[in-house]
Amino acid sequence: MRTTLLYALFCIVAIAVNIGTQDVVVWLWPSGILLSIVAGTATGLVIKYILDKRFIFCFTPQSAVHNGKTFVLYTSMGVATTAIFWGFEYGFWLAFGTARMRYLGGVIGLVIGYVTKYHLDKHFVFKAGIAVPRTKLRRNSPP
Repeated sequence: MRTTLLYALFCIVAIAVNIGTQDVVVWLWPSGILLSIVAGTATGLVIKYILDKRFIFCFTPQSAVHNGKTFVLYTSMGVATTAIFWGFEYGFWLAFGTARMRYLGGVIGLVIGYVTKYHLDKHFVFKAGIAVPRTKLRRNSPP
């Protein structure tokens, strides 16, 4: 239950970062809708990765290279889920033509995507043999 609540909280944080980034980009460049979606996706992805690896999957990389490879795998698992998010967000934008509805579509797409992504990450990114759980590292290893 704790993991579910933390994951839900981290999804909310990542959604807020994503939508907030989008809002800033559109404020700076009103015609930059697609750029705002890409920028929001990038910031949300980085925040979510940091929170997931530390608190959901208790993952400590063996090195910067290991962390980079894990991030690439984590990102690749997000490609399909990002398509869900973008499809909902852009679909709502095309259907309703307002920022409020575009953001609502984005939130709906993100929720569906995050539920799917959790299962992908659990089975493919942070599974035994790929991730090194904290409990298996020596006590003197840095967090």
